[in-house]
Amino acid sequence: MTVAVASVQELAASDVGGADGLRALALACRPIVIRGLCEAWPAAAAGRQGVSAAFDYLARFDAGLTAEYFSAPAELLGRYHYGEGPGGFNFARETIRVGDALGRIMDNAAGGGGTGYMGSLPADAHFPGFADANPCIFLGTEVRPRLWIGNPSTIACHYDAYDNLACVLAGRRCFTLYPPDAIGDLYVGPIDHTLSGQPVSMAARAGEGVGEYPRFAAARAKALTVVLGPGDALYLPKLWWHQVEALDPANILVNYWWDGFSSGPDAPYAALLLAMITLAERPAPERAAWRAYFDHYVFRSDRHPLEHLPEEQHGVLGPLANGNYGRIRMLVMRMLRGG
Repeated sequence: MTVAVASVQELAASDVGGADGLRALALACRPIVIRGLCEAWPAAAAGRQGVSAAFDYLARFDAGLTAEYFSAPAELLGRYHYGEGPGGFNFARETIRVGDALGRIMDNAAGGGGTGYMGSLPADAHFPGFADANPCIFLGTEVRPRLWIGNPSTIACHYDAYDNLACVLAGRRCFTLYPPDAIGDLYVGPIDHTLSGQPVSMAARAGEGVGEYPRFAAARAKALTVVLGPGDALYLPKLWWHQVEALDPANILVNYWWDGFSSGPDAPYAALLLAMITLAERPAPERAAWRAYFDHYVFRSDRHPLEHLPEEQHGVLGPLANGNYGRIRMLVMRMLRGG
């Protein structure tokens, strides 16, 4: 599917209308900047006072646990990516106490000579009480926040398999976005040897020329850029590629991942992996035939596959909410077990 987006839509938080409003906006599967979404949070208020106040506020909730900490020399400018270092990356990893990491990041911000970064820290585990003190009214309480903390950094261009609401609390963040259909021009790296979980674009790193990656010019022509300050948020639909730059000496971001349109516990990515092993190396004509079946039964770009029959005759192709999710899942599990 081609997604043509000339610019990122911007709204004020008062224009969203709560969780139902965010869900309605998300139906278009396009990114949206929501200015001031979290400006009333105590954490954002501290961020507006400066990074020291923001880090002091966050430290109040520190549970004393350990987490993975990335570090790199200053000359890399926080551009974490593949390289000649440990494990084939250009940065080092270590597990340290979160409080010690916060101190290192602040020391770096004061001219300590390097950069540091912690990502995807579950707030409830590492900063208990933070989520209750800084609630997001646009999402249900079952969707829990994570924190991303560090010095200036460029997080490699990647996608998420879930909807993402990213809220800036301290410092500024620049997001460079590419639509899902840019994947073929982004020169994506391995899916099983990644920087931090998700495959990344080899071409979209900051300052990268296009000589080695000639198709990247087509992706770059589709790129959208937004800059967020403390209190601002970005809704990013699943599968949109994004490179994230933290621009200031120290930065804090909170994000929420959820699947806004799930019909059950199974993730679409599982279907993608299963399709890789069942379809990817079949002859091209057979793959084309299966593509026609996927278009007909799954993507349904034209019509429901049984629109020519009364609804009571649709069987498992009727609405998933009517018990058909479980019926189809049972068929799949039986096949996977060889039954």
